[in-house]
Order: sequence, then C-alpha cells, then structure tokens
Amino acid sequence: MQYFEIVKCHGSGNDFILVDTIGDVAAQSINREELARLACDRTNGIGGDGILFVERDQEGRCVMDMLNPDGTHAEMCGNGIRCVARIADERGYITEGVIRSGGRSYPVKRANALSEGVEAFAVDIPLRLWSKDFAFFEDGEQHIGKIIEELHPELRFTALSPGNPHIVAAVEHIDMELLESLGEKVKSLTNIFPYGVNISLYEQLSPSEIFVATYERGAGITLSCGTAMTSSATAAVLLGLVEEGTHLSVRNRGGKVFCRTRIEDGSPITTLEGNATVEWRGRAGVDSGVLSYEICEQTTEGESWERYVEQLGK
Repeated sequence: MQYFEIVKCHGSGNDFILVDTIGDVAAQSINREELARLACDRTNGIGGDGILFVERDQEGRCVMDMLNPDGTHAEMCGNGIRCVARIADERGYITEGVIRSGGRSYPVKRANALSEGVEAFAVDIPLRLWSKDFAFFEDGEQHIGKIIEELHPELRFTALSPGNPHIVAAVEHIDMELLESLGEKVKSLTNIFPYGVNISLYEQLSPSEIFVATYERGAGITLSCGTAMTSSATAAVLLGLVEEGTHLSVRNRGGKVFCRTRIEDGSPITTLEGNATVEWRGRAGVDSGVLSYEICEQTTEGESWERYVEQLGK
C-alpha cells in the first residue's frame, strides 16, 4: 500500500482531512471521490466534513479542490480555504496572496491569532446575487428577503453565491428540526434547485453579532460552514439588519468567525476571518477500498481552540 501525508484540521469546528498534492507525489494519483467517502466516514474512517486537496493549476497557481463526504465536489468552502491558506503559506505555495477554488480567485492573508495557540487567516469572498444553481428567479434579478413558496410559506430567504449556492433566512429562534427538514426537502425540488443548495437559518443577537446554523449540500447539518456564515452576514447587511462595514461576530455551534461586508459597484464582498487549526499530522493509504491511516504528530492546537470556545461561553 502506498501512503501519502494527511493533515487533520478545522475551521470553526468544520473539520477536514487535507492532502497536499504539491509536496507529496504519492498523493497525485489518489481516487479523490473514493477517499472522500472512506475518510470522512465518522464510524469506519477518520471522520470529517470534507477532504481538502492542495494543488497547482497549469498556470502554477495554488488551488483548493474540496470534496464533500459523499464524494461530490464543492466549488468553495470558507472554512476549508483558511486551512488550505495556512498550509500553503507555511510551505511557500502562495506567491500572490491568492488561492483558486471553483474557477474563482480568493485573496487570502494571515490574520491576528484569535487567542494564544489559535492561528487565524482571512479570505475576501465576492458574492454573486444570481447563479445557475438558482432556477426560481431569473438572471439579472435578485432574491433578497423573499419567500420561496415551494420550500416554505413564511420564511424569507436571500439567495447568494460566494462560490457555491446558498439561501439564508433570518429567524427569531433557530429550529434545528425545521432546518433539517428544509435541507431534505430541497433534494426533491430539482426544478428550482437543479444542483442542490446550502440552507442556513440565522438569528441576530445584537447589532454586531449573529448566530448561524446550516444544512450543507452533500454533508447535512454541520457544526459550521464558512460560506454559509459569509452569506448570512452578507444577507444581514443587504436587508439593513447590520450596517455595512460592521466587524460582525458570527457564532455557530462550532465556535465563531468574523465577517465584514462592503459593497463595490453594487456587489457585496465579505471578508471572512477565523481560525485555521491543525489537530494532527499523519499518513494514509487506500487499498481495494479499505482505508488505513496513522497519526504521526499530535499538536496542542485542538486544546487551545477548546479553551477559546469555552471563553465564548459555549
């Protein structure tokens, strides 16, 4: 069995297995879809919300390829790209402060540590107000704070694409059972969501803080979703619930990130800032559909993150 390096990491509790195909030749021939299904399995595998592949494109640019636990590809992952940014920064892969994902470029940079032992990165995410993933309104239109009758008779959703499709709705209190039912219902609504969609409910805790919960396409309900928090923060600005330029604290079941939205030429760009935590480094291999792995180096960063989360009063 041929082994390759893996890094177990997370952004705001959204955990991943990272594979560096630039620095590890053995990782270049991996069946990525098979590895995602095997490794993300929390019962028989390593466990994770996705697989992050670090690679180069033909122009030599650093690229993130993210796969969901079911083996499908995600165009963008806000929590994942911070983890990729950290590894790429440490290994000298980023030459112009940009990482590509899903055919788009995202400026990234190191940010101030959230607390002792909790390293952080920031990414600028431009959001589109329409996408081919949305078939319930026309290109050139916007769906901001409006009902989607086929999905729910009362919730007012805002549709945004930070690279992957999101619909988010402000609520007074988040109902996790409702969120799960919405995520499951979307699977049957291929006429309006031809490629699926990520769904979030968010509640405003103060003028500078919101709480977000998300059902992720291809993964289900997760502790955290970076692009969902970005979309929710952006929607709050577009709806006038939060002032443009506010350093918004965005909490979730996995921890917390920070978002700041600005409008340029009528389109929102939101900076997402949060942790990029490495829990351990190891190696893995797949033979005849069987995954083997071992932890080679355990870090103390997970403990530092837990202390930080405790300070948030979770």
